[in-house]
Amino acid sequence: MAKLTQPELLCIFNTLKAEMKPFEAGNMIAVFDMEGKYDLWTNKPVVVAGRPRERINFAGIIVQSNYVGFYYMPVYCNPDKVAPQLSPEFMKLLKGKACFHIKKTDEQVIADVRNAMRIGFDQYEKNGWL
Repeated sequence: MAKLTQPELLCIFNTLKAEMKPFEAGNMIAVFDMEGKYDLWTNKPVVVAGRPRERINFAGIIVQSNYVGFYYMPVYCNPDKVAPQLSPEFMKLLKGKACFHIKKTDEQVIADVRNAMRIGFDQYEKNGWL
């Protein structure tokens, strides 16, 4: 695949942001909301792994050199509960523990991101983090 251009990456970014933006409500806030970077965090003090936290990262997107990184913390924090609910095709985009490399936005990728957001939100609620 040829190297993606900045306008192509921003188009992918904006498409993904549109799927994430509806979750920005209540105890979910955008810490970064600028061109090329968008992060959602919880806004509720909690204790995670015995450590108090003022807020917890939920998901973010950032334009990288040849992909848009979808940083999705529910798959890192609760891999046994979240990963099995994500499609095998989407899981192939996971590089490392929590970053999905998105290089296109077809209907399947958009549906996968939408589904991941819902699954992660539900898991964070079950964890008492929202």
